[in-house]
Amino acid sequence: MDTPIHRIEPSNWWIGMNSTALQLLVYGPQITHARVSIDYPGVNLHKITKVENPNYLFLDILIDEDAEAGIVPLHFTIQGMPICTYDYPLLIRESGSAMRKGFDSGDAIYLIMPDRFANGNPNIDHVNGMRESVNRNAPYGRHGGDLQGILRHLDYIQEMGYTAIWLTPVMENNQPFASYHGYAITDFYKIDARLGTNEEFKLLTCECNKRGIKIIMDMVFNHCGSYHWWINDLPMFSWVNQWPEFTRSNNRLGVISDPYASEGDKHLLQKGWFDTTMPDMNLENPLLFTYMTQNSIWWIEFAGLQGIRMDTFPYSNKWSLARWTQGIIKEYPNFNIVGECWINEASKLCYWQKDFPNKDGYNSHLPCIMDFPLQEAIKHAFNEAEGWTTGMARLYNALGNDHLYPNPMNLMVFPDNHDEGRIFHMLGNDMAKLKMALTYAATTRGILQMYSGTELLMDGNGWDGHDKIRLDFPGGWESDTLNAFTQKGRTKEQNKLFNHIKKLLNYRKQSEALKYGKTLHFIPQDGIYVYFRYTDNQTVMVILNNNINGNNKVDTARFKEIMGGFTHGINMLTSRNIMDLKTIHIKAKKAIVVELK
Repeated sequence: MDTPIHRIEPSNWWIGMNSTALQLLVYGPQITHARVSIDYPGVNLHKITKVENPNYLFLDILIDEDAEAGIVPLHFTIQGMPICTYDYPLLIRESGSAMRKGFDSGDAIYLIMPDRFANGNPNIDHVNGMRESVNRNAPYGRHGGDLQGILRHLDYIQEMGYTAIWLTPVMENNQPFASYHGYAITDFYKIDARLGTNEEFKLLTCECNKRGIKIIMDMVFNHCGSYHWWINDLPMFSWVNQWPEFTRSNNRLGVISDPYASEGDKHLLQKGWFDTTMPDMNLENPLLFTYMTQNSIWWIEFAGLQGIRMDTFPYSNKWSLARWTQGIIKEYPNFNIVGECWINEASKLCYWQKDFPNKDGYNSHLPCIMDFPLQEAIKHAFNEAEGWTTGMARLYNALGNDHLYPNPMNLMVFPDNHDEGRIFHMLGNDMAKLKMALTYAATTRGILQMYSGTELLMDGNGWDGHDKIRLDFPGGWESDTLNAFTQKGRTKEQNKLFNHIKKLLNYRKQSEALKYGKTLHFIPQDGIYVYFRYTDNQTVMVILNNNINGNNKVDTARFKEIMGGFTHGINMLTSRNIMDLKTIHIKAKKAIVVELK
């Protein structure tokens, strides 16, 4: 008998979860008329929800703590006649899954857009049923990078000293064009076939974990792709936010924390569409909310993730996302989630971090946020003449706002990413400035994230088009004439920067002070900014000289409150001993990292 059921999602679940509740989405022609029964020890059908579309049923199931793994038969009948039995897998959790350790300030994260990184399996460049095939000549087309390509170059990532990888979304984006980036998802339970399979994603995570590299999965709850399988047959009208005609979000993220903002402005931000091809999902719908929450837990459990990056966090209903973060952390207490809250003012950004005392009573329960205000300071500080609020004062003042954040160490520090201009471009293609900026990002408080290709001096102004900042990684394709994954395939200047990052990150990897230490900084003077990262057992001094010319002397007497017990040090970027700490020489546009002894 042909089954009338086209989909049941999630496709499996596990025993031993902290939450005993599971809700299944059942999709099939006129399935609303079916009655459902379960006969399996410890698994009980609690509730059946019918919705306005007769092609959907939602089954609320309770799984007892003593239930055993196995195949749970779901019996479907109509008017007493059996129409099908669906064998639902109930699996055993991986040992220690619930206590998995998420990413933290000890990690250095490498951001990869898989389609633009490396092509490991050309056989999946063209996949039957996918609306777009590979065309490397199309700036906004598919270029063919895949999971196998990333897997083949883990040695490269590990050599530089990265301890985590953030992949832009890898779920299916079966759109007709320009969905290479992954943010127009058409199936939340399936890896895009042009990137690989679900099992290949699980293999990548496993291989990374063996190397001490964590995987952070990019998720999108605000919107889906316009070709998502449910769009032409929505379970309910309220599944997505609908308007009489296309209505775009106003993108004004500050209105949420603004005590005087109109309800109309807040409504448009959170219910307007992100783009014409990205229908806005309505997380106030309780069935959709449960579906998306379970989807996150499913991927964490299935693939063994150590983190989630949630795209466009403030665009969705804030109360729903707060419940989502609580649900994830309840299931995985040591997990971490970073939210993209693209706000450049600390006074507004702090609203979104867990436990900030918002006057409206809102708590996002979001542990980590991306530090856009600090990134804004990094973009400008090294280009400017020194002033009361310019140059190094920008960095100093940005950290001065840390009193606003409940947990400054759980902020993600990044010089650039896949949405803005390359940091090399923003610093005027100046290698000295770039090395200073990267040194600062890697030694200040918080979680470091760098964008793949930064080490190759990739250039590009994001405001001229995203294609300018999402170039293919040279050597990722067999036809490439240069292979930048190798020393020989990089230019002399690229190797200088590669080695600088390698030295910096591998030192950071073993430095408790840089990973978890406290911060003490001093007001910049004469273009020089000095700060310290320290624990009871280690103190690291960082000096940034933002002057244009000359060889400056730093008199360390003003730092005696932290340097009093030290007699010498080692510049960890050059391995040179500094035998006299009273006066430290540093050239213009240079950074030094000194472990004090």
